Amino acid sequence: MKLRGRSIAALVLAGFVLTATGVITRRSHGSEQEAVIEQLRQQRDKLVAERETLERAITTASGRSRLAPIAEQRLKLSVATGSQLVILPRRSPRDSP
Repeated sequence: MKLRGRSIAALVLAGFVLTATGVITRRSHGSEQEAVIEQLRQQRDKLVAERETLERAITTASGRSRLAPIAEQRLKLSVATGSQLVILPRRSPRDSP
């Protein structure tokens, strides 16, 4: 079977249409993936900002200036004065039993 000019042109045209369809499909899939990636980036940025806010809140809440009044009120504790402090000498590992 010998291909004629019209047959070759039809095959080239069919190849072009298939290639163009593949490119369009790939690009539309890429656009969808880009939208998903952008949404995930925005969600990650929000979570990072929330994490930083929570870390600052933890630092503030666990600070001595915040905990001292609570300990004094609820536990009836007070900050030790200098005369109430006892500094124990550190034992070396050889001295321990």
